[in-house]
Amino acid sequence: MQTTWMPSTESGVIHNRAELPDSVFAFPKQRKEPLTDADHVRNALARFDQVEGVSDADRDLAFANIKAAADYYGVDVSENSWRDLTR
Repeated sequence: MQTTWMPSTESGVIHNRAELPDSVFAFPKQRKEPLTDADHVRNALARFDQVEGVSDADRDLAFANIKAAADYYGVDVSENSWRDLTR
């Protein structure tokens, strides 16, 4: 799966989420789950199954984006698929 995630020049506390580019979100089309630092990556993993109104294809892309951001920020992801994150 080709990722769309790219690191943002902003990190940490998000002051104005509307100013973030689509490329920093796990779900870029829906602008859900920003991946701007390691804490946000961990949060996106923890809340992955709570995201509503997205297709399996959206979830495939989001998981690929989360893994790319996790690699960049040094967050360990043991899951091999987004299906491993659902309860």
